[in-house]
Amino acid sequence: MRVENSTFVVTGGGNGIGREVVLELLRRGAQVAAVDLSEAGLTRTIALAGDSATRLTAHAVDITDRLAVERLPDEVGAAHGPIDGVINVAGIIHRFARLQDLSLDEIERVMRVNFWGTVHVVKAFLPTLLSRPSAALVDVSSMGGLVPVPGQGAYGSSKAAVKLFTETLYGELHGTGVAVTVVFPGAVATDIVTNSGLDVTGLAAAAAEKPAKTTTPADAGRRIVDAVESGAFRVLIGADARGLDRLGRFAPRRAIDLVAGRMKTLLA
Repeated sequence: MRVENSTFVVTGGGNGIGREVVLELLRRGAQVAAVDLSEAGLTRTIALAGDSATRLTAHAVDITDRLAVERLPDEVGAAHGPIDGVINVAGIIHRFARLQDLSLDEIERVMRVNFWGTVHVVKAFLPTLLSRPSAALVDVSSMGGLVPVPGQGAYGSSKAAVKLFTETLYGELHGTGVAVTVVFPGAVATDIVTNSGLDVTGLAAAAAEKPAKTTTPADAGRRIVDAVESGAFRVLIGADARGLDRLGRFAPRRAIDLVAGRMKTLLA
């Protein structure tokens, strides 16, 4: 679909990949409603948008709050008119720990944000998207939704749920004007650890000991907006995501063993 002169809702628009998606959409001439829990983050996004901020509105909403999300279509519609696309980027991780050591509250928190938050937004905006001549629905899963990552089991489970939810939507919406895309980022240099409310000390030490090649948030944002324009069904961002996807499909046990070996330091 054509991004220029179209209107998009982007969750997670106050930081990281979500912010870069917002800025890239604005660069290509779209109107954008940025949704995020952080008012400070949204304020920073507006500042970075510069002159394009006249086409941007900020909506401080907790996507785990179903009633608040259900009010969003009217709020966004009043500011921008009909919505042409929704891009669900918002997500959090949990502390690196085995599933047996995570509390149920920790597991539920990740599922509420990553899976249920996505469901809430899709359910709220899908009727509008179906009413448009052409529209885009993009959900961001994760490389962790393709192959399990020991220490991030609840996160991976939530992103695997997003994957299947989105693929189901693709099948159900086939033949409509809504193009459905699922995105699998690999390692991207964002502040997701801090934004998830986690202590970064141990993670920083592990990263310094064995640094990984990461994709920049700006590159990830461009890839996602490219997918909107092309109508791509599936997007893998980063050589790590592409490699793990191939290995996970053709040698799933080997893929799990490989990732588990790399995670030993964080789980020691």
